[in-house]
Amino acid sequence: MKVMGKYVLIDPKKEGQVKTKSGLDLGSTHRQDIRYREAKVIDIGIEVNGVIKNDVIYYDRHAGFDLEVDGTFYKVIKEFDIVMIL
Repeated sequence: MKVMGKYVLIDPKKEGQVKTKSGLDLGSTHRQDIRYREAKVIDIGIEVNGVIKNDVIYYDRHAGFDLEVDGTFYKVIKEFDIVMIL
């Protein structure tokens, strides 16, 4: 598996549930207070600069698209959707 161009293949961190003040349990996909999500970089395209495999990053949660390969779920984002490298 090789990523092309300025795309980055990531493994998003699994977010836990959060309980609101009123007692409602929300999954990570329903949390509007978090703009950026954490992920581990699995592979990078040949045109990506400043990011390497196994980096931990924060990216815009609305970015990219989901991908399933051999039963494992990943996300593919563009390089400019990365906000921070830890």
